Amino acid sequence: MMLQLAGVHAHYGHIHALRGIDLEVRAGEIVTLIGANGAGKSTLMMSLFGNPRASAGRIVFDGEDITALPTHEISHRGIALVPEGRRIYPRMTVLENLQMGAVRADPAHFESDVARMVELFPILGDRRLQRAGTLSGGEQQMLAIARALMSRPKMLLLDEPSLGLAPLYIRKIFHIVRALNGASGMTILLVEQNANHALRVAHRAYVLQHGEIVLAGSGAELLASPQVRAAYLEGGHA
Repeated sequence: MMLQLAGVHAHYGHIHALRGIDLEVRAGEIVTLIGANGAGKSTLMMSLFGNPRASAGRIVFDGEDITALPTHEISHRGIALVPEGRRIYPRMTVLENLQMGAVRADPAHFESDVARMVELFPILGDRRLQRAGTLSGGEQQMLAIARALMSRPKMLLLDEPSLGLAPLYIRKIFHIVRALNGASGMTILLVEQNANHALRVAHRAYVLQHGEIVLAGSGAELLASPQVRAAYLEGGHA
């Protein structure tokens, strides 16, 4: 088991944001977490890094209890996050952003890793000396994913990777997610509002409402679920 959350609760002040979360991600899986705005999806992602710190329950990554570890120590264990909103360094070049992603990796791999990123995202090779803030939204999202991959993670967390992107780039991003998992067996936890795309790439999926897991199953099972279709796939709201 790559990641396991058991009975995890988390608070923002007096707000009880996560309520007894049980979630598993096996090595080599794409697991998707869907839910409406305010359901607690991003909070769950950030709680893996101790911000907010789990107030109850256990978080185990690659066989080690990381619940109480400092954020930088958790990152060192091999988890990389592509945050909501991308958060690239806009005044730095594309190459400098990749260098920032590689600070915890062995410098001996830097050139080969950059070459791998350019193979995955050819546009970044064309833009390598361009300031990241001048890229399109879709190009910035590709850079954010590439920056995370430069740390050579065991597990990649993607928080709303399609948010604000044009349909063409949304398709590209989900193609990249599939390719990363298929080519190298990258373990991926994907948080998404675009339930249709997310469930189609997922091996397994969870539905989060008001800080609680209310449904779980394979991506195909949830894609076919009348409850999920009504709430997330046919213009409804959970």
